[in-house]
Amino acid sequence: MRAPQNYGRVAVLYGGRSAEREVSLKSGAAALAALRQAGVDAIGVDAAAPDLLAQLTAGGYARAFIALHGRGGEDGTLQGALDWLGLPYTGSGVLGSALAMDKQRAKQVWQGCGLPTAPFALAGPDSDWDALAARLGLPLMVKPSREGSSIGMSKVERAADLPAAVAAAMAHDPQVLIERFIGGGEYTVGIVGNRVLPAIKLETDRAFYDYEAKYLRDDTRYLCPCGLPVAQERALQQLALDAFAALDCHGWGRVDLLLDDSGAPYLMEANTVPGLTDHSLVPMAARAVGMDFGQLMLAILDTSLHQPQATPRLLAAGEQADV
Repeated sequence: MRAPQNYGRVAVLYGGRSAEREVSLKSGAAALAALRQAGVDAIGVDAAAPDLLAQLTAGGYARAFIALHGRGGEDGTLQGALDWLGLPYTGSGVLGSALAMDKQRAKQVWQGCGLPTAPFALAGPDSDWDALAARLGLPLMVKPSREGSSIGMSKVERAADLPAAVAAAMAHDPQVLIERFIGGGEYTVGIVGNRVLPAIKLETDRAFYDYEAKYLRDDTRYLCPCGLPVAQERALQQLALDAFAALDCHGWGRVDLLLDDSGAPYLMEANTVPGLTDHSLVPMAARAVGMDFGQLMLAILDTSLHQPQATPRLLAAGEQADV
């Protein structure tokens, strides 16, 4: 691993108060260990602390490595506070974080930019379920608009099951999104600095790639190389990059996409602080281009330096990244 430049003292922010706290604790612990092993003066800070801003002010930190998932850490709230403190941080800023966290508004931005995303609607307790099902087509995905890790999500095969699915999603967010299920394959594309990582195809025996498939099961399949023809994978990477830029995201993150049965792509969501656990996807894609976990953590930390980035380079599995 290359010797780190002088990052100064780094606050690794993790934990927090969102529904994804447990995943964030794992991500933060992994990042903290790797940064320390690389020689970085990194200190773990649980963002659930009521005196968080005072800790950051008094701790002599030069920058922050954000390993928080979900609301309060990935939605622009923390980014605004760090901007106010004048403390540089990894990843996207306030606007990109807020837009990416809100699936409804992300999809509206993509539609406005002419980028493909599945047909959708907002739903509430008084929605006309039969009309929604007729307009969007079954099956449907029901999800909290501002939640991550597939928490509160359901796949619905019948209009009669929509009320219960919407109620389950509303337990996490009053804003509930219903979208057409696209069943031709799920893919994800990671972006780190000026690198667009190879696409990964996700396969699960569950109804969809839910929380259990993401974090708890050992039979979820991750294909990298993803199996698509080279030109189609390049197009998928470029679409992910365009979607990321449309939301004003930068630094690092991940874009999730679906293909329909004809191979046409649809944007699903963007993640501005993806997971860094042993089941996580960005580290997996980074390994496919020769970046080990420690190198990846330093590349992410580099995004806090706000250096101008070259045009991102699309990488294929097996190709070596510059590290």
